[in-house]
Amino acid sequence: MNTNINFNELWAKQTSPPPNTENLLVQVKKLKKANLRKLLLTNILLLATSIFIILIWVKYQPQFISTKIGIILIILAMTIFLFVYNKSYSLFKNGKNWQSNKDYLKDLLAIKAKQQFMQSTLLNLYFILLSTGLALYMYEYTSRMKPLIGILAYVITALWILFNWFYIRPKQINKQQSEVNNLINKFEAITKQLE
Repeated sequence: MNTNINFNELWAKQTSPPPNTENLLVQVKKLKKANLRKLLLTNILLLATSIFIILIWVKYQPQFISTKIGIILIILAMTIFLFVYNKSYSLFKNGKNWQSNKDYLKDLLAIKAKQQFMQSTLLNLYFILLSTGLALYMYEYTSRMKPLIGILAYVITALWILFNWFYIRPKQINKQQSEVNNLINKFEAITKQLE
């Protein structure tokens, strides 16, 4: 009995059907549509939130400078996020005419790079500005509360931010990355087979 099995040779002899290009193109279009919907929803929610915060500022006229600075930081965080996020619109619109699988692959790699920037640098800046703005904004109102209730308000807010940072954010990042990486791997396999 021969116990020397060459797994590399067996693996090389293995034949696997190439991924269906038509299905991959449908998946890419679905990914782009989902990202466009997300872009639109994010714009609507953050603009509505900014308008709401400005209306609160105008109606209630905060007295402390910290509250005003907090509002400005919160709106600045949302504005910067939307400005950078909206630059990715051109990556998600379906108006391009791709000539080959390499074009699709190049497009997916651009989406991946943009997502990595958004998920790291931009989200870090967003959370820092938003957290600082919330802390400053809350000071005026928590200073009027009993100390225990004011501390509780800060603790609950901090826990919510930490929950978003350490649980929701990583789940969304992993989901986005796995979708794009899966499509990239399939297009790379097709491109290698065609060469």
